[in-house]
Amino acid sequence: MLFTNIIRTKRDGGKLSDEQIRFFVDGLADESIPAEQVSSLAMAIFLNSMSFDEVASLTTSMSKSGTVLDWQDQDLDGPVVDKHSTGGVGDKVSFMLAPIVAACGGYVPMISGRGLGHTGGTTDKAESIPGYNTAPDFPTFQKIVREIGCAVIGQTSDLAPADRRFYSIRDVTGTVESVPLITASILAKKIAAGLDALVMDVKVGSGAFMPTHARARELAESIIATAELAGVRTHALITDMNEVLGRTAGNALEIAEVVKYLKNDDREPRLDAVVMGLCAQMLVVAGLEPDRERALARVDTAVTSGRALEIFARMVAALGGPADFVDAPDKYLAAAPVVRPIHGNGTLVALDTFAVGNAIIELGGGRRTVGAALDMAVGFSQVAPLGTQLDQHTPLAVVHAASEDDADKVSQLLLDACETAAEKPAANPVIVEVLTGIS
Repeated sequence: MLFTNIIRTKRDGGKLSDEQIRFFVDGLADESIPAEQVSSLAMAIFLNSMSFDEVASLTTSMSKSGTVLDWQDQDLDGPVVDKHSTGGVGDKVSFMLAPIVAACGGYVPMISGRGLGHTGGTTDKAESIPGYNTAPDFPTFQKIVREIGCAVIGQTSDLAPADRRFYSIRDVTGTVESVPLITASILAKKIAAGLDALVMDVKVGSGAFMPTHARARELAESIIATAELAGVRTHALITDMNEVLGRTAGNALEIAEVVKYLKNDDREPRLDAVVMGLCAQMLVVAGLEPDRERALARVDTAVTSGRALEIFARMVAALGGPADFVDAPDKYLAAAPVVRPIHGNGTLVALDTFAVGNAIIELGGGRRTVGAALDMAVGFSQVAPLGTQLDQHTPLAVVHAASEDDADKVSQLLLDACETAAEKPAANPVIVEVLTGIS
């Protein structure tokens, strides 16, 4: 079979057969199809989309391209449940969510990705913790999940390897924002992880791959429908990404905020709403609680009791991180040599969050090319929420940079990404919609 004919089929708006999709996935996995041809087909799919049957075929083929985990022999006394986010700026939710749900009786084998486009990656953030192993072997991974309740790791070469290669090529070829490809990429990994249930966090807004509610809903429904075919119960939350989530954006800075959250010291309201909302929905979809109200009370107690913090600390240590990490995170997390406030004037009414993500890439905290090394220390802290009155006492954010020149450049980028006015904007709900099936 000639791969150029497969490219031509999709380029001309045709439908790919199961055989053609399997040929493509096999070529991704064994790298017999070169990157330029993979990117060509990705662009053709981006422009001409895929049918539901094509998406299901691509998802299934990629999920079977490597190891498929089986939890039946692990003697777990609760459901295996996970969450996946479509990516945002300042989205550090996974690190709070996994131990919270584990504290409530779920088992969370979270296999995460690296940064994609302007969005930060959970795996990259985990690697800002010294010694933290994001690529343990599967027996070790399963043992940690069984004994502690959760483990947040990166996608290994054994799990959905076809998707892993496709993901990295899409990241640098302008083909990320495709509903079929996002659906297949997410679910290939989750199906291979052997889940009983899944909750999706589909971001919408200026910092999301889906800028409109209609597009976000399209993606959420695509994922729910495709997951149902694979026997994975799936719900979705559509959440706002028109501003940075939480107070920080940048790898080590976000991990520091995670520790403060789990200590119940600082739970920024929008971040807290997303964390609590997703955790509660995970308990509901996994059958651990009958309704959201009871689930919300239970997940809040997991934080206020200190139980989630304890589980997070044990997970970090089990994966090779410092045993006392939660007691002294500043002792271990990288710090930038240049730290200074960015001042603006007026009431902050809008923020181009896509530009914020790109500013982190400019600082070296995100990738321009596949495999590029990251500066874990850089990013932004004390990011002002919409409605803040900016002045010389209240900054737009504090930049953490490797040099004064870098700080100058991104400070201007951040100011250019903002809109100010005389009056406060109307508040937007951070949880836009909850979907438990196809309408």
